[in-house]
Amino acid sequence: MDWNANRDHLMTNVGKLQQLSPDTLKGYLTASGAGRKTAHLDEKTRQLISLAVAVTTRCDGCISIHSNEAVRAGATREQLAEALGVAVAMNAGAALVYSTRALEAFDEATSA
Repeated sequence: MDWNANRDHLMTNVGKLQQLSPDTLKGYLTASGAGRKTAHLDEKTRQLISLAVAVTTRCDGCISIHSNEAVRAGATREQLAEALGVAVAMNAGAALVYSTRALEAFDEATSA
C-alpha cells in the first residue's frame, strides 16, 4: 500500500464529508483534541497509543494518519514496535476474555 497516497486520499474525502456534515467533523476534532488541552501525555505518546488502537481496530486510514503524526512527534521505530507489542498482547488478551464469555453462553444454552 502507498501509505502517503492513502493519507492524501483520505484527507480529501474527509474534507468532502466535512462539507456535507460539518458538525460530524467538528465533534471528531473536539474529541481527538481533548487530550492536547490537558497535556497529561505528550504528543508522541498519544500518537503511539493511537497507532496501537488503529492496529487493534484494523483502521488503515488511522494507521496512515497516526504513523505520519508519530514521526512528526519524534517517535522511533523501536518505540512503535513496543506500542505494537502492547496492541498484540491486548488483542490476544481480549480474545482470551471473550473466549470465557463464549463458554459461559454455551453452558447457559446447554442448560436451558
